[in-house]
Amino acid sequence: MKVGIVGTGKIVREFLEMQKTQERIEVTSLVCRPGSVEKGRELQEIYQIPALYTDYESFLKEAKMDAVYLGIVNQMHAAYAEKALLAGRNVINEKPFTSTVKETEKLVSLAREKKLFLLEAITLLHFPNYHWIREHIRELGKITMVQCNYSQYSSRYDQYRKGEVLPAFDPASSGGSLMDINIYNLHFTAGLFGMPEKIHYYPRIGFNGIDTSGTAVLEYPDFHAVLSGAKDSESPGYAVIQGEDGYIRVNGIPSQVAELTVFAGGVTRTFTKNQKRHRMVDEMLEFDRILTEDDRETADRLLEHSLTVMKLLEAARKDGGIHFPADEG
Repeated sequence: MKVGIVGTGKIVREFLEMQKTQERIEVTSLVCRPGSVEKGRELQEIYQIPALYTDYESFLKEAKMDAVYLGIVNQMHAAYAEKALLAGRNVINEKPFTSTVKETEKLVSLAREKKLFLLEAITLLHFPNYHWIREHIRELGKITMVQCNYSQYSSRYDQYRKGEVLPAFDPASSGGSLMDINIYNLHFTAGLFGMPEKIHYYPRIGFNGIDTSGTAVLEYPDFHAVLSGAKDSESPGYAVIQGEDGYIRVNGIPSQVAELTVFAGGVTRTFTKNQKRHRMVDEMLEFDRILTEDDRETADRLLEHSLTVMKLLEAARKDGGIHFPADEG
């Protein structure tokens, strides 16, 4: 899969490190803002990227690629994805998919109209361990409770505490803990159980109206899922799915699903099916397969899941009293 990258930030560098080890993933081009051209040139040199652009329209028109990968700030996802789709390009969009449900629905409609692939880069959905949970969850019997915690002190929180607002904590950038970190808990849970009947969000609100941490409670017919995420504090991460006949525990942050402890049939076992490789490999190899095999069915299923999570994010955010400028669009 030939990929053209948009952006020069941390997630882009992580993508570039991943692709160095994968023959099937080739980065053919990079586009950045004129003000970030020095960063772009540095990345081009380090990772031997053939083409560098500072104009997005030229990049979309000229670059040799199978898909555009958007590794840019949250509030720009919708506009950049729309331009790429209108230019006839397949799109891989980093999480969160967009800022609002309306933006996502517009992109989904456009992608289907133009018969293009539109995919969300959310790693956990493609891990072998997560697939194992899906296949074996029935062994737990009737589900009674789900708990997830992903709390990681942000490298940008010290500045926020001093009054300096960077995109990660900026409502104008569609930032906050829910959109950046608790989103993994939502993907984890919705990927297994679908849309709940209700969702409530109990945030810790900072001085500028953004959530620095918070807990979402999802109400399913027979159980509740309690999902906590924090960028203002640290704790061990985990996810636990409890049933009448056993439990599955993710040992570590839900975004990685790195190791499982399973109690079922009176037996406890701990294992991992994930290979020891970069966390982005599984999703990108799956996207490569989808494009190569023209697997519309899988792509559409993933797109419906992304739409479900966007509906949960927006409902939770509004329940918690968090407003984005994108809501006015």
